[in-house]
Amino acid sequence: MPARNRDGDPVDPVPFLVCTAMAVLLLFSVGPLYGLAYGLPVWAGLAVATAGTVVVAAVAYHRLVWTAPPPWVRIAPELRFQRLLYIGVAVAVLLLAVSVPLAL
Repeated sequence: MPARNRDGDPVDPVPFLVCTAMAVLLLFSVGPLYGLAYGLPVWAGLAVATAGTVVVAAVAYHRLVWTAPPPWVRIAPELRFQRLLYIGVAVAVLLLAVSVPLAL
């Protein structure tokens, strides 16, 4: 059964699955560790990681499945590159923010 957007057109679910899987890997690998670093019990770190995963999955589903354009709509290569550049900067800032508390 293919994933469908809000208009009923089939869309590729792979970007949603990759985004959600990466969020699970990142949040569950650093969430409990940071919880312990800030004095929280392990269960609280796991709860925060689970809540973060649910939020990321909901936003990714909305963005990458529900409001996704159908496959026959083409996005200009310049816009694709601009989005990729913004995502790269956001990931770099996120990794920097995640590593700062460990350095202190």
